[in-house]
Amino acid sequence: MSKNLLIVESPAKAKTIEKILGSDFEVTSCYGHIRDLEKDDMGIDLNNNYKPRYKVPEDKQKVVKELKQLSKKAKEVWLASDEDREGESISWHLAEELGLDPKQTKRIVFHEITAPAIRKAVENPRRINMDLVNAQQARRVLDRLVGFELSPVLWRKIGMQRSLSAGRVQSVAVRLIVEREREINNFTPVSSYKIEALFSANDINGKPVVFKADGPDKIAQQDAAEKFLASCMGAKYTVSDVTVRPAKRGPAAPFTTSTLQQEASRKLGYGVSKTMLLAQRLYESGKITYMRTDSINLSETAMQDVEKEIKSSYGNNYYQPRKFKNKNDSVQEAHEAIRPTYMENHTVEDEEGRRLYDLIWKRTIASQMSDAEFEKTTAKISMSTNRDNLTATGEVMKFDGFLKVYNESKDDEDGEEDTEGILPPLTISQLLDFREMRATQKFTRPAPRYTEASLVKKLEELGIGRPSTYAPTITTIMKRNYVEKRDKEGVKREVSILKLKNDEIKKEVIAENTGAEKGKLFPTDLGMVVTDFLKLHFKKVMDYSFTAQIEEEFDEIAEGKIKWNSMIDDFYKPFHSTIEQTLEKAERAKGERELGTDPETGKKVIARMGRFGPMVQIGESNNEEEKPRFARLKTNQSIETITLNEAKELFKLPLSLGEYEGKEVAVNMGRFGPYVRWGEDFVSLPRGEDPLSVDLDRAIGLITEKQAAEAPIAIYEGQPVTKGKGRFGPFIKWKDLFINVPRAYNFDKLTKQDVEELIEKKLEKESNRYIQQWPSEKISIENGRWGPFIRFGKKMLKIIGKGEKGKYTPEELTHLSLDEVKKMIEAQVPDAFAKKICCKESCCQKKRSKKSCRKR
Repeated sequence: MSKNLLIVESPAKAKTIEKILGSDFEVTSCYGHIRDLEKDDMGIDLNNNYKPRYKVPEDKQKVVKELKQLSKKAKEVWLASDEDREGESISWHLAEELGLDPKQTKRIVFHEITAPAIRKAVENPRRINMDLVNAQQARRVLDRLVGFELSPVLWRKIGMQRSLSAGRVQSVAVRLIVEREREINNFTPVSSYKIEALFSANDINGKPVVFKADGPDKIAQQDAAEKFLASCMGAKYTVSDVTVRPAKRGPAAPFTTSTLQQEASRKLGYGVSKTMLLAQRLYESGKITYMRTDSINLSETAMQDVEKEIKSSYGNNYYQPRKFKNKNDSVQEAHEAIRPTYMENHTVEDEEGRRLYDLIWKRTIASQMSDAEFEKTTAKISMSTNRDNLTATGEVMKFDGFLKVYNESKDDEDGEEDTEGILPPLTISQLLDFREMRATQKFTRPAPRYTEASLVKKLEELGIGRPSTYAPTITTIMKRNYVEKRDKEGVKREVSILKLKNDEIKKEVIAENTGAEKGKLFPTDLGMVVTDFLKLHFKKVMDYSFTAQIEEEFDEIAEGKIKWNSMIDDFYKPFHSTIEQTLEKAERAKGERELGTDPETGKKVIARMGRFGPMVQIGESNNEEEKPRFARLKTNQSIETITLNEAKELFKLPLSLGEYEGKEVAVNMGRFGPYVRWGEDFVSLPRGEDPLSVDLDRAIGLITEKQAAEAPIAIYEGQPVTKGKGRFGPFIKWKDLFINVPRAYNFDKLTKQDVEELIEKKLEKESNRYIQQWPSEKISIENGRWGPFIRFGKKMLKIIGKGEKGKYTPEELTHLSLDEVKKMIEAQVPDAFAKKICCKESCCQKKRSKKSCRKR
């Protein structure tokens, strides 16, 4: 008899489950979503209750075909995609596409890939939950409506890049980063003086121990700080009070998706996407429970396993069972926190996943361990010369409890770590040995820039997004060039220190490094311009509480409380009306900022967004007699913060440095960054190097480095072969061919055989690539991964003209005429071959703008 067919999302999960279920089941993978909305006309029928039109994309057609064949042979089909809304939606799409009845098809869910969990799920199947499907469908439809309607507005009203896009969650995420950046830019540090005194007293062994005591509240002015130190000259310091009180600290709850992302960022330095990728692998291989969850509960079985592990490894006094309660009322379908499936497995074999697994294991164990117990001592120290007191605090750990295993890290926003030390035994009336007193200048600091993890934390606090959306949201805003993740170097700042020692006050000025940050999210100028435009014209979409309210409505759909298309209707009608008004009335956004007047020409200096990014210009574009001068901003400069003097420096480029081997050497800034030009050759400057700091010797050094790197490494058919590293990795060049070098080859030590092999493979591939070519027209018919296609310039177009299902044979394609191919191109790119007609004879003159020409 044929087997049961169980369909899961990933091949790794399929292998693990098939071992558990044995010969009665064939387990296969659908590789995630098998259908998505059509792209034509948004894929949504606006006149029919927003009914979605789904399509199996080309890259999934082979998978769906194989699944259909397997399902026809199977005794019964079971759907076992992930247990969240996305997973429920995948099961529904599978049922629809495979011709299964959603009301009859068995749907199983499990939180962990273990034998008991899988068998229990098979014994207790359910049906597809259409409320969960509709919640996911509502999210997909609403996000498509926002993206497809809002993005073209950005193209027309900002238009720097065709790749501009907007999204319901991504746009508010960018807004958070932009607002934090402006908060930092507008922040004015305020200085004050912190008083600290150092004393010495004997410990229990009679050895002197130096400890610190804090003075009164921060003192605003240096004069006042100096006056305070002067009042302490010749003072005797006596312990006036000692308070000892017990203190406890409890462990953090087990991991949710967002807390795992945050802690992996702090402790391991992982980005959100990397954390989720590794967690997915661990889940699919049966090592941890489901990694998309906002629950902090542990199952009874897990609690028992944790208890056993703690008692056997650490002792009974380290065990303290706990039930954690979610603060968030909208906790979703996933009913358990992220934890190891088997607590007895202390590690895993996978090298990359080991550190993340270790983090999850320790956090889970620690969550059920005893409180850490401390004894906190506070000593008040009086001074004989004034009425102020100094305060010394210290902590002594009496029992480590959960700290034996794990201690949660903190974000920058959480403030400084506790710096309390251990105090020596102190008694009331004890006279202390005074060493010195300091008044150190301190400056207030702005809120830190977001990391990926702290942005996730903020989005979660605001109720924006859900566990499955955080990683793709952050990936999207960086991919769209609205946000960049980078380091920031600190700047030197003078700090004053006053020291009282031996009844003498000395002043000292030191330099401290301030403002250095690592791996933080910075908004780009483009991100700022887009955010301002959306805030001005789409207040509701950019509102944090409204975005959170939308998430709550998705939750209500999942609970069956409201209809999904009614919720979409309430949103879409006013949103679409705003789109139309904005297209009609809104002015083009440039993000312009006037910096001042150029002293040499008396013309305006403006910073703004240009076609290729942020730039400054001298002069106005509407002056036909003399065109404006333009200069690109450096990577660390912004339209919002660049000064007039910094802008003037940019116009020193291009800068001639001299001559080398009879050719001029100059430095300049280009579309892809700063570079050295030597005759007709160009050499990029290393990342972060200021072009204005480059002298002739440095330029010659870069030129000779490039010459050495580009020296022939071999000769093939009488032509030299060179190598280099480009945008897409290492390559070799022969004639006009650029050939990528795979990792299987040692790029630094390529042999003659390697070079010949790489060139021959490329030539063979190229010979099979072109079916027909018309180089002068920039048109060709080529073989692609998914079949033949037309390449027109940089566009890849379909081969059409034989009816909806008819296809040209390879032989027919070789005989297609250029005119026939052009007709196919025009059907997909209207006016592709239209000639430019001049509306006035004079517009053909060189000095006239190209804008005065139009296409017929």
